[in-house]
Amino acid sequence: MSETEADGEGKLALGIDLGTTSVKVVVYARNRGEIIAKQSKDTQANVPSDLGIDGNKQDVPKILSAVHSCVSRLPKDLLRQVTTIGVCGQMHGVTLWKCQPPPHDNEKTFKLEIDKTQVSHLYTWQDSRCDSNFLKSLPPSSSHLPIHPGYGCATLFWFARNKPEKLAKYNRCGTVQDLMVNLLCGTEDVAMSYQNAASFGYFLTEEGRFEVEAMEKANFPVELLPKRILRAGETAGHLGHTWFGVPAGVPIGVALGDLQCSVFALLKGQDEAVMNISTSAQLTYVHPDFRGEAGDSGSIEYFPYFGGEYLAVAASLNGGNTLASFVKMLQQWTMDLGFSVPQSRVWEKLISLGQEDSAVSSMRIEPLLLGERHDPHKTASVTGISLDTLHLGTVFRSLCSGVIQNLHSMMSQEILKKKGIKKIVGNGSGLVRNPVLQKEVQHWYKLPLELGHSGDAALGAAIAGVASE
Repeated sequence: MSETEADGEGKLALGIDLGTTSVKVVVYARNRGEIIAKQSKDTQANVPSDLGIDGNKQDVPKILSAVHSCVSRLPKDLLRQVTTIGVCGQMHGVTLWKCQPPPHDNEKTFKLEIDKTQVSHLYTWQDSRCDSNFLKSLPPSSSHLPIHPGYGCATLFWFARNKPEKLAKYNRCGTVQDLMVNLLCGTEDVAMSYQNAASFGYFLTEEGRFEVEAMEKANFPVELLPKRILRAGETAGHLGHTWFGVPAGVPIGVALGDLQCSVFALLKGQDEAVMNISTSAQLTYVHPDFRGEAGDSGSIEYFPYFGGEYLAVAASLNGGNTLASFVKMLQQWTMDLGFSVPQSRVWEKLISLGQEDSAVSSMRIEPLLLGERHDPHKTASVTGISLDTLHLGTVFRSLCSGVIQNLHSMMSQEILKKKGIKKIVGNGSGLVRNPVLQKEVQHWYKLPLELGHSGDAALGAAIAGVASE
């Protein structure tokens, strides 16, 4: 579609997704119900942690720079027609910043940025500095959601006890998408959605508030928490400056969770479930409340969705990251042997070999390199090794099977059937680009698999943002 074809076709929405490894932006034409422009960029924001493998943090200015780059490459004729902005991003993690008066730069030079001295790193959902002993030392929560490593409140408790001087540098906190919305609006107060607040921990969804009394007694820095907690679709503020043609004053919806937005963009009916495999892996369906039913696995959790509903979520820490680790291992082995093979070539060969019928075997791989939230001490293991299972394609097929079998152990085929689920919608680059994983989804769940499309979370954010106009 040309830049001018959208003229007169209705108002446009800008959707932005701050993912774990990349940023995606879309322009959505609501009357056509389709994406008419999109951009994406890898953030390359990971920063080495002084805690080694227990820490996982990212450079926030790099993430914001990736957003700025993506929006700058969108057609200006379309951006001038944008009437609402929706933002989502990776859940659970936390960043801290020092709120400052909004800049008075010329509107044409407005940039989405923050000085490195005014913002901490993003401590992501993969950060595991809070081990089981530390979590046991935290005050009990009345929330229906337990506290896990990588959750914002757990990480802030850790800093309060171990590095309080870092907290003293800042006066605000939130997810990285909350920070982005705050910068776009140029306001001093921070708004947070029910979705992101629940992913932070210590949040009572029925009352719409953090458990500040219990947290304060345990010396949690409650003064950092966002004061405005909004429902999905509500307005966090308005764009403070013209931004690559997007008019100043455009309403910006409160930042949302990327999983909720992906599901929002993909689901067409209550009889569908969504499986997302990108860095991690999730299987989810819409549920009327946060109270589980008899037979539910203890690994299923219920996160706020839209319209008062919840998502029943089986969330694994081990998804595309496990497969990527296997590819990096093979690549390192070839280098140790004196050869150099590009990762793209390794992926291509693995997928080709793994699709063959001969790759199916009795070998079982539990790919739990990162443990799981409900069992953090779990490690990876391989069983059923024999002479006829040592082929590369067989090992890769077993690894892909293990990723899906792990999800199945959390949310089984029987649970989906009990809920009346008749189809799985697949999402995330780890699943969409990997036919071997797709075969294993159908093997374990015996349900039709329909693949989504790129930028689903950004699309969901754009559609949800319409309600904030």
